[in-house]
Amino acid sequence: MNTLIRTLACVTFLATLPALHGARAALPEGVASAARAAGIPESAIGLWAGPVSGSSVRYSHNAGSMMNPASVMKLLATHAALDQLGPAWTWKTRAWLTGPLRDGVLEGDLVIAGSGDPDLTWDRLGQWLRDWRSRGLREIRGNILIDSSLYALPPVEAPFDEAQHRAYNARPEAFLVNFGALSLRLVPGAPNSPVAISLLTPAAPLPISNDIRSSSGPCVDWRNTVRGSFRPEGRGLALKLEGRLPTSCGERQLNLKVDDALRWAGLVVRAQWQELGGSWSGETRAGAAPLAAAPFSTWESPALPEVLRDMNKWSNNVMARQVLLTLGDDSSGALTPQKGIARLQAWMPQRGLDPAQWVLENGSGLSRVERSTPAQFGALLRSAWASPRMPEFVQGLPVIGRDGTMRSRLIDSPLAGRGYVKTGTLDGVKSAAGYLLDAQGNWQAFALIMNHPKAPEAERVVEALLQALYGQ
Repeated sequence: MNTLIRTLACVTFLATLPALHGARAALPEGVASAARAAGIPESAIGLWAGPVSGSSVRYSHNAGSMMNPASVMKLLATHAALDQLGPAWTWKTRAWLTGPLRDGVLEGDLVIAGSGDPDLTWDRLGQWLRDWRSRGLREIRGNILIDSSLYALPPVEAPFDEAQHRAYNARPEAFLVNFGALSLRLVPGAPNSPVAISLLTPAAPLPISNDIRSSSGPCVDWRNTVRGSFRPEGRGLALKLEGRLPTSCGERQLNLKVDDALRWAGLVVRAQWQELGGSWSGETRAGAAPLAAAPFSTWESPALPEVLRDMNKWSNNVMARQVLLTLGDDSSGALTPQKGIARLQAWMPQRGLDPAQWVLENGSGLSRVERSTPAQFGALLRSAWASPRMPEFVQGLPVIGRDGTMRSRLIDSPLAGRGYVKTGTLDGVKSAAGYLLDAQGNWQAFALIMNHPKAPEAERVVEALLQALYGQ
């Protein structure tokens, strides 16, 4: 994997799209002006834009430059998954009983085989547990064993940044419960008073030590002023919270990554099983699924388009990583990112993409090494538009001024509701790509990438491009 990254990262290619006949080499004036105001040089900006069909290009600026696209990278796995897996694809998570079930009592263990389901939220897990109850299970006297052998991943990953407690840093798991994250409601009070805490994700037992205090001042970057850390305690975990939350923020939701997937799964299962009137006296441990026995119960995820919609509307990194792993399922053993990347590279030429112009690590865009060009994203967008899966691809993207990560942008402008835009932000990166219906009723595709220390604050540059594409 490292060899692949080093090899590809040291090569720069020109775009493989048809000749840029009629393309404007300069940035649109509104975009250039917004970039100057943000302190971003034009050399740090890559742009490709053109009609969704045909070969003409409307704007091309550094379109063949290899750049870090941040979360816009999720578009690649989205297109490939719809094309390769199909719109009816689902993940199936199975459970077996290892002992007799008599009068609602299981005298033995229950085994769960993780399927890599990216969208097993706590409420969907609760629906599955209801199925256990409907099949006559009331009491589990043994343990719950989790088989996570579907994935072969390093036990520890190098930290991406200093905010390792944040949910966007969650890592893939074969049995991924609620995106590997705990959700809390925070309600500040008067300055210097404790912040009220309540769980949005059922988990038991989960003792909480709360040292988050309310503070005065404006509500700016509040997620970096509160922190949470977990430690093992008994059968479960204990949570310590600390920091401050300005009273002006009002009610907020905090999502925290939980590193211990095994204990986390046990906490959520136990809490919901108790809510359903079930009892369980054992623990959560690693185990192996039976090779031949018929499962006691099977949970089937929503169909792929709904999963991708959840992933892209809110730019969920761990979901994208799970999708990439699923793409690598060649029935030859445990799934790895390398297998998923190999399948993507084999698929790309079929859709007019050049594998040499993509540097991949995990498929989510949460990476310092992932790279591609604005022109390649343009080719991807045109390929997806021409695909039979175009409706599913487009409907999963955030809508300008309406939902997802675009819900608060350009709300009162003529552009609201007229475009589907995937955005991306990292330290030193701001990106946007998607489709816009212009004032003349024509669909335009575009990809904008900025790699510069001031790029994350350059929202106005993205808006200026959308306005230029819309026209009058």
